[in-house]
Amino acid sequence: MVVCGVMLVSAQAGAGWWSRAPVDYEDCAAAVEKSAASASDKDKRLTVCEAKFAGRRKPGGGYVYYDFMQNRHFDIAGPNPTPEEQKRIDKQYAAYLSDQRQSIIVAAFRQKQLQVEQTRAVAGHVKLTPGSRPAERPRVTVLPRPRPKVIARRCTDEFFSSCHWPRISSGMRDLRKTLFGSFTRKDARS
Repeated sequence: MVVCGVMLVSAQAGAGWWSRAPVDYEDCAAAVEKSAASASDKDKRLTVCEAKFAGRRKPGGGYVYYDFMQNRHFDIAGPNPTPEEQKRIDKQYAAYLSDQRQSIIVAAFRQKQLQVEQTRAVAGHVKLTPGSRPAERPRVTVLPRPRPKVIARRCTDEFFSSCHWPRISSGMRDLRKTLFGSFTRKDARS
């Protein structure tokens, strides 16, 4: 009886040599279709097939890999990308990200230019459409105003005379900033 049990176990263990394992996603999915007992079992087993095999068989032969991050297909040699193919896909993804970043920067720059032009148009009471540009206004050179002449005051040597007040008040301001830090009305409301 022991001998029969050992032979039975060895026969079951050796029976796997003639069962063929799936070589790609399509074989795996076909095997699942044939042997699935229920819809939920079928879904679980198809998920396992998807995890095992990244590539899909092409009608003319070969395999294709879909990279959802780039929304792009890549031709690969087998049902899964080789390390060299994965490096090539990763390099393409880095280039894709760089292009995306540049296009975002260009779009933001164009948006900012449009906002500036619209602000100028509002100031000049000109209506702009997104593709139009306002007419250039002539630049006006603004000359600095002449400084008023300071009338010489007669200051006395007395420290608290009106001539010394600006110096005293600026000194007090500096002392207050040094001792208490910068204090504004906005800080007082917080």
